[in-house]
Amino acid sequence: MIVTYNWLKEFVNFSETPEELAELLTMLGLEVEGMEKFGADMDDVVVAVVEEKQQHPNADKLSVCRVNNGKEILNVVCGAQNFKQGDTVALAQVGAELPGNFKIKKSKIRGEESSGMLCSEKELGLADESSGIVVLAKDIAPLGTPVFEALALKDTIFEIGLTPNRSDCLSAIGIARDIAAKLNLKLTPPDIAIIEGADEVSSSISVTIESPDICPRYAARYISGCRIAPSPEWLVKRLNAIGIRSINNVVDITNLVMMELGQPLHAFDCEHLSGSRILVRTAKEGESFTTLDNQQRTLTSTDLVICDAERPVALAGIMGGLNSEIEKTTTSILLESAFFKPAAIRKTAKRLGLHTESSHRFERGVDIDGVIRAIDRAASLIVALAGGVLAKGCVDIYPGKSDRVAISFRPEKANELIGIELDNDNIIEILTRLECKVLPSINGAFLVTPPHYRIDIEREIDLIEEIARLNGYDKIPATMPIAKVISDRPTKHQQIEIQLRELLVNSGMAEIINFSFTAPEAAGKLLLSEDDQRRTTIKLANPLIDEQSVMRTSLLPGLLETVARNLNFRSLDLKLFEMRRIYLPVEGEDMPREPLWIAGAITGSRDGGGWSRPNEAVDFFDVKGIVETVLDTFKIGGVSWDTDLLEPYYHPGKACRIMAGRECIGSVGEIHPIVQKNFEIEKTVYCFELDFEKLVKLAKSKTTITAPSRFPDSSRDIAMLIPEELQVSKVIESIKAVKAKEIEQIQIFDVYRGKGVPEGQKSVAVHIRYRSFERTLTEEEISELHKKIITNLTDKLKVTLR
Repeated sequence: MIVTYNWLKEFVNFSETPEELAELLTMLGLEVEGMEKFGADMDDVVVAVVEEKQQHPNADKLSVCRVNNGKEILNVVCGAQNFKQGDTVALAQVGAELPGNFKIKKSKIRGEESSGMLCSEKELGLADESSGIVVLAKDIAPLGTPVFEALALKDTIFEIGLTPNRSDCLSAIGIARDIAAKLNLKLTPPDIAIIEGADEVSSSISVTIESPDICPRYAARYISGCRIAPSPEWLVKRLNAIGIRSINNVVDITNLVMMELGQPLHAFDCEHLSGSRILVRTAKEGESFTTLDNQQRTLTSTDLVICDAERPVALAGIMGGLNSEIEKTTTSILLESAFFKPAAIRKTAKRLGLHTESSHRFERGVDIDGVIRAIDRAASLIVALAGGVLAKGCVDIYPGKSDRVAISFRPEKANELIGIELDNDNIIEILTRLECKVLPSINGAFLVTPPHYRIDIEREIDLIEEIARLNGYDKIPATMPIAKVISDRPTKHQQIEIQLRELLVNSGMAEIINFSFTAPEAAGKLLLSEDDQRRTTIKLANPLIDEQSVMRTSLLPGLLETVARNLNFRSLDLKLFEMRRIYLPVEGEDMPREPLWIAGAITGSRDGGGWSRPNEAVDFFDVKGIVETVLDTFKIGGVSWDTDLLEPYYHPGKACRIMAGRECIGSVGEIHPIVQKNFEIEKTVYCFELDFEKLVKLAKSKTTITAPSRFPDSSRDIAMLIPEELQVSKVIESIKAVKAKEIEQIQIFDVYRGKGVPEGQKSVAVHIRYRSFERTLTEEEISELHKKIITNLTDKLKVTLR
């Protein structure tokens, strides 16, 4: 919002300097983002009189003038022809600096000395174009008076940054109202002198609202016999000061009133309105309309338009139409002042990319009770500046009129939140200065009715903010916040999470973080069966893209997509992991279950290659080794590797489930070739998944140390033929099934297939170490135990001893 110092002084008679006013406004929450002093550095441009004007001896289009500035008579060479001897002019003296960093110096022009310059309005920054120098009124001011002072043009322009809720300050009167409330001064609103003719307005125009939900109020006045002409100088300069270009007297008045009172207005050429009728309705789908900027707009059924009896003539609250604009030949005017719902205007303006001063105000909300005041102010100015007759009365369609609701306000609550002690009289005074109506209520509370123009005050906390603002933010004492420093020890869950991250990083892996959202087809890429619970996902209400429209039920899709992306960027040796939550819907529950999982993937070279290292590719045992390191670190015992009931996304025969006792805590293996193809991965990838919640439950923090036996050990080996499909782990389980405490260690030390071994079988050699903690075992005891193990193997597994 741009407003000038002198304009504000017309409404409030304050004594503050521009600098003091800028500080006051900022402390009121109306931040002054910029301040420009107009004419402050132009005191060297003074009122002077042309004592003598002669033709330049060496140039046909130049004249040599003798100019009196009240102190001395100077020679000035000038090229303008629109003045004569005796005229009062604006003289830029030597040393003056004009807009554009143009500094006046003493010089010779075609051999004649020139000690200054006679200035035009353009050179003084008062107009974009000018045809000659400024000729001032005689006796406007004593000679030597600064021109900007003589013309009363010295002013300060404030650029104020407003928060979206302060739409009441999108006007000069709104800012002046805050100044008056802060300084406890009287606000003097602009004069509105309505002189109406004899003819009723209803005999000339009519208004119908078809969409009262979007347009709760619409007012119109009719002016006939007016004359469109350039605006007077005072109006042009006021609009120019706030950055608005002058168009003609009628349009300039609507712009002035909008900036003055905050209510956008629009003037229609009534002769171009079919039936002299206004109809407010929503547009038809695909309806075409040309706005004042000569752009054709295609409308939708959510756009609000102002129509005559046949067609749209304005885009409500945003811009008028080319078919009803004010022209030089216009003699009759329909003047519009209305209230439109902010959401509807915002939606249309955003969709069309059309932001105007009008839409800016309607989007934030205008004062519905200020509609008539604004239209009367504009009508009175139009009659004064453009002539014509104002029809008697005003068409005012206001079907849904309602009063402001009183807010219950507790003074003690205000003091508690602000941190000050204001008595009830002070609080009532502040609220009264804000034009609030204050009535006593029960239990010491007040009933406060905000003024109609403060649409942002809806709750008690809003009133408390106003009291803090008007009383002064600088009066709130500075206090240090009171806080307790609590040092919480991390829980077991948090400790293991931190340890596990560090462990995986120390194992050469890099952590990645993917979105918690994934594509609906991710489960299909993993070859999950139709009845797999991981196919049941939670859909997002407002997904940004379809590829991220559901919550993930597995970390693997995101992990494999990251692998594929890195391989495409020629990062070929990868060791990645992610430790994040997945989201599993629970039947009958609003919220999903969110367990923490760990997933890892490796591919490429084991050691990264190089001249001193063999360039060997990673394999199943590399990823299995990472998992074993995790299990050993957290002392999770009873682990076995089961090849039954494998996940469908693993390669058959090259993967296994990780069992802790009878509970599955994860899986590890090579990714299925079809899954790799689904994710556009051409290299072999090995992955693991671990259920973190189960790891925490099984992890042990204490290590049990057993003293070694004092007695010697004895070892035996068993070589056997077993079926190819029989897992070697079954052999170890069969040996352990003997449950002899003297068995200290079981180790597979050879697996052989080939010459001498029948087809469909493999040779397995097992090393068993025996030892007792109580005595030295005899040969007979060891042999008997060894024989028992062999019997168990041959009877249960049908192995053949070699």
